[in-house]
Amino acid sequence: MNCQRLCIAAAITVLMPFGASTAGAETLAVFTKSAGNPIARATRAGADQVAKASGFMVFHYIPTSPDNPRQQSALVDEALAAKRDAFVFTPVDVKAMVPAVQKVNAAGIPMVNVADRLTGGESVAFVGTDDYAIALETARTLLKAMDGKGNLIVLEGPDTIPTAIGRLRGFKDALKDFPNVKVVLSKNALYARPAAAELIKALLKANPNQEIHGILAANDAMAFGAIEAFKEAKKPLPLIVGINASKEAVDFIKAGEMLASGDYNGLIDGCLGAEIAIRTLRKQPTPKEVLARTSVVDKSNVQQYETPVERRQCPTLESMAAK
Repeated sequence: MNCQRLCIAAAITVLMPFGASTAGAETLAVFTKSAGNPIARATRAGADQVAKASGFMVFHYIPTSPDNPRQQSALVDEALAAKRDAFVFTPVDVKAMVPAVQKVNAAGIPMVNVADRLTGGESVAFVGTDDYAIALETARTLLKAMDGKGNLIVLEGPDTIPTAIGRLRGFKDALKDFPNVKVVLSKNALYARPAAAELIKALLKANPNQEIHGILAANDAMAFGAIEAFKEAKKPLPLIVGINASKEAVDFIKAGEMLASGDYNGLIDGCLGAEIAIRTLRKQPTPKEVLARTSVVDKSNVQQYETPVERRQCPTLESMAAK
């Protein structure tokens, strides 16, 4: 027995059957990137909601490290050994996870790829959010609020993550229509609050007299880091936007400390990923791709987002098609 491989898998697997165990119940394996990530939590909540309605048991496979393909590959092996009926799969790395996905294909298990699009392997469908479109709308919300002029900081995500690539492209295209906005800094802050805070603190220290009018962050965590940095420096907050429409972002918008946040929450990935997986097992027709375009949350509609995403009702394929 290769104890090293088996022990690693056991150590990094978090299995949470949803609902009471039912003999002969069909099973859904849901792979997300990390336990604490709010997008991943929403994805799991969506899958749970749909599975419960369909009488499925859900097993969540969550690596302890969100960017470790070796861990996620071990989890795939464990799910295959357990003979789960279908997979809903967010890859920790869109290239490195292809060999693991090919094992799923070889086993004949239907897999729905959600959130980040794999570069290889076969999936019955892809479900995701249009990162470019939501970034474009979020950026335009900020740039219009700045009256099309002033100094801007862009906080980018890692260029190895597909969502960050689409969002940066949306930001850049929005800026083309606002030539009087000057980008004084555009840098990767790792999608992380501490990294964004340190980056902004360093800029404010190096340029104490430079006025910043807007901050365009590719996710909410970096927007929060920017707020923290300005407060610590005892400087007036600029107009700040993020993406994710998290509960904390909603609170900041209500308090007037953030202007807006693009609504990318992960619930759609879990809901529709699970629905497509279940429909595939039942030999029902499914789309090959669902690309959701969501809204921008600001003071005009923030009340609609006060319910935590994990407690919201799942959209269905029919409701998405009707939009």
